[in-house]
Amino acid sequence: MHFVDFVTINVKAGDGGRGCVSLHREKYIPKGGPDGGDGGRGGDVIIKAASDLNTLLDFKYHPFNKAEQGSMGGGNNRHGRNGHDLALRVPVGTIIRDADTGEVLADLVADGQEVVAAKGGRGGLGNAHFATPTRQTPRFAQPGTPGEAKRLQLELKLLADVGLVGLPNAGKSTLISVASKSRPKIADYPFTTLVPNLGVVKFEDMKSFCVADIPGLIEGAHSGSGLGFQFLRHIERTSVLAHLVDVSDTDQQEDPVNNFETIMQELALFDARLAQKPLLVVGTKLDISGDKLNLNRLARYCEAKRLPFFAISAVTGQGVKELIAALLKEVEKGR
Repeated sequence: MHFVDFVTINVKAGDGGRGCVSLHREKYIPKGGPDGGDGGRGGDVIIKAASDLNTLLDFKYHPFNKAEQGSMGGGNNRHGRNGHDLALRVPVGTIIRDADTGEVLADLVADGQEVVAAKGGRGGLGNAHFATPTRQTPRFAQPGTPGEAKRLQLELKLLADVGLVGLPNAGKSTLISVASKSRPKIADYPFTTLVPNLGVVKFEDMKSFCVADIPGLIEGAHSGSGLGFQFLRHIERTSVLAHLVDVSDTDQQEDPVNNFETIMQELALFDARLAQKPLLVVGTKLDISGDKLNLNRLARYCEAKRLPFFAISAVTGQGVKELIAALLKEVEKGR
């Protein structure tokens, strides 16, 4: 399934039905008077959060959404049928904005939470409402009022407790596959991950937290380079960041400290608040760290900066349990 996290859609609530013009006709009652009924109200457009969705893809191909209009009133004081509401389902974590004003209409952060995005029109009054002692046979009725029409922006920000960040091929997908039931595609080349992956990590005492793997971060990501700029919004809600850095010695030209600082700078340039989140630094690929020059270099740097540092191998499981325990502790602080 394609991952779509930002779309613009048009919604139109139903128009109210027209009121009826009718005069009562019955044998032996020559002057029965007006009996036109009211029109039905137009249906609302309702947007509802659903936990079984994780993409806004449907709206990319169906950007126009219209609720049913109300029916016209009838004679004998019959009320027109109300139009059916239109319910649109979006993933939990979707922000709804008015595309023209930028106003945030709702932030749907819980399963089942909903908002009326466009209100249906009111049904018009039938001519029975307008009879007076001096105007006993009114031959007019109200039209229904039009339903609201809006252009909306839907923006999905995944609800995760922990955000995994780092350069491509730092081991984020491998860690999320080992620590949770998520099974992302993994290969030995950059940009393996093209969309954010979500996984739920369960600890020994059955406590759990949600992890998001943010792909494609490289230098210049905040201004559009690589893939990460499309997905950085998904870590804005997280409680803690785990910054994964490759400490293997397969390439002596790679400087883990420089790699770490590059990504931290990109986070700060995208949103200064990201760089202020609780942070754990994770040296990865311990199983192929060779003489451990890169590992020791990063460990010394973190010690000098007073940053919590963990060294792990997602392949062998070394250090993973300790890392998860530390992440859970930070998540519970945030909660």
